[in-house]
Amino acid sequence: MKRRAFLQQTGLGLAGLTMGNMMNQSFAAVQSSKLLMPVLFVGHGSPMNAVEDSAFSRAWAAVAQPLPRPKMILSVSAHWETEGAQVTAMAKPRTIHDFYGFPDELFAVQYPAPGAPEFARRVRELLGKDVVALDQEWGLDHGTWSVLVRMYPKADIPVVQLSLDRRRTPAEHYALASRLAALRAEGVLVFCSGNIVHNLRLLEWGDRGFDWAEAFDLKLKALIEARDHAALVDYPKLGPDALRAIPTDEHYLPLLYALALRGPAEPLKFFTEKVTLGSISMRSCLVG
Repeated sequence: MKRRAFLQQTGLGLAGLTMGNMMNQSFAAVQSSKLLMPVLFVGHGSPMNAVEDSAFSRAWAAVAQPLPRPKMILSVSAHWETEGAQVTAMAKPRTIHDFYGFPDELFAVQYPAPGAPEFARRVRELLGKDVVALDQEWGLDHGTWSVLVRMYPKADIPVVQLSLDRRRTPAEHYALASRLAALRAEGVLVFCSGNIVHNLRLLEWGDRGFDWAEAFDLKLKALIEARDHAALVDYPKLGPDALRAIPTDEHYLPLLYALALRGPAEPLKFFTEKVTLGSISMRSCLVG
């Protein structure tokens, strides 16, 4: 199938700069709601933040305190990529320790949040049964639990994960994410976890960022503040440092999911605005 035909069939095409129209349409059905759950994008960084006291782990705990208690959490994590989108649909998702070389203390962490099979089917309904498959094997990876263990340490809120479909472009991910807007009026916290600057090959131990990484992080901050989602989606055109900051897009895409769910007049607040380890941006934002 030709690309244009595919986009038309799936409804994921972007005719020119239609980002604003897409957001307005997504929120038309929910704008009358008195309460929209916020949306979070969290720069998760090292999984050690789950067990070590740090400015990041403290900020994650603090940001959760004033939020309305979610009925459900839908997590979009950089650490689950699949061929074709999937959503976890088991009653008891396992805690996945998808890393190596860390202390035993980290591998001992369990996050036994319940799953929500009926909610997984609701997500599938919104995105399309031909778009999303129900998964019974994955669970909660560290992009999800290493942050949620700080935000909701009791692990008593059901959590479902949505995978990143490797076959889709950033524009297609943004369009897909916009279909999730109705969940915000249903008590669902959409939680997106990645890093907007993430280059492990250039990582350097130390609590500072390379000049180019900090400059690119600030460029993205300005584009987010300007609501220039078209430029953020087409990030390879953002200058020579774009592909150095985003050599692969799995850690960047969760940001697009969060931005696609921001209403036209909604506030956005940044927190953990820091580049560390040379090439890892911990910048996070709260929508709503």
